[in-house]
Parts: sequence; C-alpha cells; structure tokens
Amino acid sequence: MKNSPRKWLIPVLIITLVIVARLLPGARTIDDAFITFRYAQNLLSGKGLVFNPGEQVLGTTTPLYAAAMAALAFPLGGTGAPFPQIALFVNAMADAATCLLLWQIGKKLGSERAGLIAALIWAVAPYSVTFAIGGLETSLAVFLLTFTFWAYLTDQLVLTGLSAAFSLLVRPDALILVGPLILDRLWHAFHEPRKPIRRGELLAFLIPLALWGGIATIYFGSPLPHSIMAKLAVYRLQPWDSLIRLLQHYATPFNESVWGGNALIGIGLVLYPVLFIIGARRAFKVDSRVLAWALFPWLYFLAFSLPNPLLFRWYLTPPLPSLMFFILFGLETVLMSILRTRENESHSRSSPPGWRQALITALMLLPLVSTLNAWELHPNHGPDRPAPKMAFIKLELLYGEVADLLKGQIKPGETLAAGDVGVLGYRTGARILDTVGLNSPVALQYYPVAAEDYVINYAVPADLILEQQPAFAVFLEAYIRNTLLKDARFEKEYELVKKWPTDLYGSHGLLLFRRIDS
Repeated sequence: MKNSPRKWLIPVLIITLVIVARLLPGARTIDDAFITFRYAQNLLSGKGLVFNPGEQVLGTTTPLYAAAMAALAFPLGGTGAPFPQIALFVNAMADAATCLLLWQIGKKLGSERAGLIAALIWAVAPYSVTFAIGGLETSLAVFLLTFTFWAYLTDQLVLTGLSAAFSLLVRPDALILVGPLILDRLWHAFHEPRKPIRRGELLAFLIPLALWGGIATIYFGSPLPHSIMAKLAVYRLQPWDSLIRLLQHYATPFNESVWGGNALIGIGLVLYPVLFIIGARRAFKVDSRVLAWALFPWLYFLAFSLPNPLLFRWYLTPPLPSLMFFILFGLETVLMSILRTRENESHSRSSPPGWRQALITALMLLPLVSTLNAWELHPNHGPDRPAPKMAFIKLELLYGEVADLLKGQIKPGETLAAGDVGVLGYRTGARILDTVGLNSPVALQYYPVAAEDYVINYAVPADLILEQQPAFAVFLEAYIRNTLLKDARFEKEYELVKKWPTDLYGSHGLLLFRRIDS
C-alpha cells in the first residue's frame, strides 16, 4: 500500500512536465512541418497525398505522419483545421510516452533513477521540445523507436514488429535501429530454440510495409521519398561538415555549450563516450538485448557523417534518448563506485546512508540543470513566451508576411518559385516550383551548379527560373546572389516587388520578384 501513490504520482508528474514544457511556448511551427500539413490538406480535399495537385511526387519523408495529420484534422475542420495545434497535441503525447518508456527501461535494466532522470531531461530538452512545438514528425519518430526497443526488451514481439514497421513509415532512417534489432532477433532465434521467430511478429512487421510499398509504387512509382535524392543533389558542403557537426552535438548532449562555451566540447568528446561505454556495459550485463539500442547513436553517427548530407536541426534528435540514457547509467555507476555503494544496496538491509544516495541523485540531476539553461524567458521573435533558444522561426515569420502579400496578387494556376516552400505553399495554396527539388523533380535537371555560384550551402540555378518561368519567385538574397542577381536575362524578365530586411544566412534581405509579363 505504501507504494501505491507512487505508482501513479511519477507518471502524472512526467506527463504534466512534458505538456507544460510544450504548451508554455506554444506552437512555433517550422517550415518543413508546413510541407507535411499541405500534403495532409490535399489528401483531405481528395487531391491525393501530393504537394502540388496533379503532380504525384512523394516529397515527404514521413507519409504516415502526414496521413495521421489528415485523419485527426478530418473531424476538426478538414482542410481548414488548425494543423500546427493538432501537431503540437500529437507530439506532446508522443513525447510524454517516450519519457514514460525511458523510466520503464531504466527500471527494467536495474536503475529506475537513471531512467527517471533521463525522462525528466527529455521532457524539457530543446531537441525534444523545439520540434514538438515545431510541428515536425520528430516526436512521433523518437517515440516509435523507443517503443520498439522497449517492446523488444519486454518480449512483446508482435508489438515490436508492428512498431518497427510504423517507425520506418514515419522516418526511413529508423532502419538504423530496426536493422540491428532484426539481426539481434535472428541471433537469439538461432541460438535459443525456445525463442523461434513466429508468424505473428513477422506479419506485424511485413504487412504494413508491404501495403505501403504496393500503394506507393503504384501511385508514386517508388516507395522511397524523392526528397532523399533531392537533398543529396542540391546542397554543397565541405567534406567534413557533417562529421564536425555531429562531433559537436555528441559532445554536448545536455546543451553544455550554452553556458560553458566551446571548451566543454573537448571535455565532452572524451567524457561522454567513456560514461556511455560504462553505462552500456552495465546494462548489457543485465540484458544483452540492449545491444541494438546502445549501438544506435553510433550507427546513426556513421550513417549521417559518411554521406556528408546537410544536417537539419531535427536530424540530430533521434539518437539523443539512447545517448543520454547510457551516459546517465554510466554516471550513476561511477558515482556509486566512488562512494563505495553497491548496485544492490538499495535492496539490502544495510542500505547506504541517505546522504550518499541524495548526493548521487543531485549530481545526476546536473545535466537537467544544464539543459534548462538552453531555454529563454523572452525570445526575441515570435510569441513572448518561454521557449528553447533553438526554437528559431524568424524565417518562417518572414515567409508568412510574403504569403499574406501574395494572397492578393497571385492568380489561380500561376506558379510561385521558392527554395523554402512550407509556409508559402500552406498559406497561399498556390502551385509551387520547389527549387530544391523536394516536391518538384524538374528542378533536379538543373543541378549541380558551379561551386562559385554558392554563397552558403545552397544556390538557385538561373536557368531553372528562366526556363520554368514562374509568375513569382521568393528567395533569400544569399540563394541567388551569384546566379539570378548576376544574370541579365533575369533582370530583364523579372521585377522586384518587395524586399524584407534580414541578415539570415548572410543574406541582404528576402526578395519577392514578379515576372514582368505576368
């Protein structure tokens, strides 16, 4: 009876913290989320799972999330439903579930404390909150990955298969965890005759993937998102950009650089891998099935550093729960060793003095304090409400102003060209020429462009605009400084409608052009 209040108090506190941490800043929707919302809108309106009606292109990497947005929006106003708020609700629920799972995984592996602290950190972590309030599928992807591992750890193999399939339909890079889990399952099935692979778990995994594969192949020509190829083709990075970014990220999982500067990156590059290995080794002794989850952050590191893609901020989120969990597990192990406690002392009659346990807990909570430093009470843009510092939507707000202006100018059937198409497509409803090529395959014919055309990691080919002849074009100045703005043909065919002052990405403004004969 003494433990009964605790059974419900901890989950209630975790869920409350997660919800408050997301409702407090409110929706601060990121441009890419609006792409998904437009797919959902078109699906609801009967135009299909497309970005531009009549163009069957799978430009989203998250078809299941887009379908979920459409399903939830249907009873809430259909195409006019408040998609940012719907996404915020879904993401808050997903993050709450992830936190509860981290707590339960900690209990399963012998340290409720490490699991609970990992849950508290994830509840307020900027890489969790930012993309939940940003409307992206990241929260759902992380939940499905964590749930897949938890189901596997608890021998719920049908749920494991189903969740693994769904995770791949939310983010294809879920394969980085799902693949090792499959290999681990095969190994155990081969070495433990009492654990054969059963029909139920196979069907749970294969049926959703087969259904989607068949539908997508018939409708789009391939189940693989076109956007994956586009992102690799159009962006230009230095050879080690992704590797360096990932090293910095893995060295500061608790946002240490916010308060300690770059000096802490060097410390983290040594300290955290050591703690991770200690924690993973301890967990592996409890249950060897943790191997796939322990390998996940490092396989993810390799998968995104070797091809050297442009790393959008939300790409950095999926490996963090596992990374944080094993670091905390290792930290607890080291502290217990230093203070000469034993892992089973909490269950023995001669339990250690309370001050030792309190000290261990207090030291393990320091990463939570570090994480909270990455919030700000008064952001310098958007709603004046506490939010993570990285919840940056200045560009989205500018595109919102452009969209409001275009609503009165762009005519039905006219095309708007842009490099960032989420807000503009969602808010104007116009046909979009996506110059990055995520939703407009025709754009890829104009890449690659010469190295000298780049000011930052992206440049718009002049011929793309001049040959496709959109009625309007919206670009950050840095995207076109060495291409369109230096092309006499463009100056002759297009006029500047308005310039919005901004220095984002080294630009000298956000520029709206109109074709002169439009």
